[in-house]
Amino acid sequence: MRPLIVAATDAEIAPSIDFLKRLQIPYLTTGVGMTATAYQLGKSITQIRPDYILNVGIGGALYKDIPLGTVIQITKDSFSELGAEDGELFLPIEELGFGKSVFTPSFPSLASPPQLALHTGITVNTVHGNEQSILLLKARLSSATIETMEGAAVFFVSEAENIPCLQIRAISNYVEKRNRQAWEIPLAIKNLNVWLQEFILKNSL
Repeated sequence: MRPLIVAATDAEIAPSIDFLKRLQIPYLTTGVGMTATAYQLGKSITQIRPDYILNVGIGGALYKDIPLGTVIQITKDSFSELGAEDGELFLPIEELGFGKSVFTPSFPSLASPPQLALHTGITVNTVHGNEQSILLLKARLSSATIETMEGAAVFFVSEAENIPCLQIRAISNYVEKRNRQAWEIPLAIKNLNVWLQEFILKNSL
């Protein structure tokens, strides 16, 4: 089975680009955010119809019991801001009757599936960096543990096109007041790409 590797930025898969080219594994960098991701991925799969989509990248952890650099699999994701405010309440798009915000994709049948911890993600337009908004988010979405800016958009496209999908993230930071000095982006990218190359070798040759 041949995947389409999808990442938001070149930097997230830079250590694997030559590797992917050698094995003729297609990859796509979409740009940051759900809109760019949905557009670029939708356009790409009209030209390349993969056996499955493999979305990889870095992400933030809502809780500090997940060590920075850890590689995890997201099996449920949502557009957490898609809805309406009603005073102190948030009404998801489902409750308004206008669509769907939560996605649990189908998974490919693989020779060697990921052996990673499973997590629930949220996909946002604005990453959280305000203590009060983080507390409100955790109270409203208590099962969520990972924050990204693209994940649910990939699941949205994969579901619409009936293409199996995996989302894999390496934790680069905690969701807290913005503190760049505490980020571990190089470690997260290193661990993500070690995992990616091992996974491809086990499943795509």
